[in-house]
Amino acid sequence: MSDAHTKQEVRQFYDRIGWNEGSEGFYQNARYEDLRSVSHGYIHRCHLRVNRYLPPKGQFLLDAGCGPIQYPEYLTYSAGYRYRVCVDISIVALQEARTRIGKHGLFVVADVANLPFKSQAFDGIVSLHTLHHVSIPDQKKSYNEFQRLMKPGASSVVVNGWKASPLMRRMQPLIKGMERLFGKNTGKSPRTSHSEVESISPVEKEPTGTYVQKLTAQGLREMLKGMDFEIRCWRSVSVRFLRAVIQPALLGSFWLWLLYYLEEAFPRLLGEKGQYPMVILRKSE
Repeated sequence: MSDAHTKQEVRQFYDRIGWNEGSEGFYQNARYEDLRSVSHGYIHRCHLRVNRYLPPKGQFLLDAGCGPIQYPEYLTYSAGYRYRVCVDISIVALQEARTRIGKHGLFVVADVANLPFKSQAFDGIVSLHTLHHVSIPDQKKSYNEFQRLMKPGASSVVVNGWKASPLMRRMQPLIKGMERLFGKNTGKSPRTSHSEVESISPVEKEPTGTYVQKLTAQGLREMLKGMDFEIRCWRSVSVRFLRAVIQPALLGSFWLWLLYYLEEAFPRLLGEKGQYPMVILRKSE
């Protein structure tokens, strides 16, 4: 499949399906997340981790693959910036993002591997769950683009998932056992406001909807050789793990508190061995 065909497929998926709201007020893409209230506090704190590695203020923050900025925590990333420059291949994503940030945003339809901005234009860059939707060569180009676009002293935060997580591989017997115990029935899906209605979310394998090409930790290190970067934990467990293992009746909130504590204590280890790494790029002054 050519890069042009891949990008067209991704654009069509998000325009037609991913960034359209369902009947209960949440995006179809929300099926990629565990929105139950038992997981809300943990996911909230994971989202806020991004703020630690972005400059707290500046003129322009680039959001590369912004989507509709669907979670409230995402708004905090640009709170100290004059403008959030939202880039996405999906026009629907940009239209939705505009409804959330209005005049605080500048909205550009573009490819993350070929960004139409001058060098050293941005004080900070964030890219969330986007680069795995482009080919491996274009992922490399995207990282090079971020490096080009950062001002001296700026940083970028990129969140994606690993191709294979050693931690989740070890957790497979537990996940499958909990799925057998609790079943795979789908209850009423909660709204993105995280209402207190508990439900059993789907526990199928990681959902797929469009083109995905993920890296291993070794592959990422080889790709970014020569750049100033580090890998830390954004979230160590998969959506499937959360839906299957974290149950309100089994002290789910406590186990997530403990998990978050371990991620804080071992951010580099769980960044490389867990499910979702946070890649921090820096540009020296």
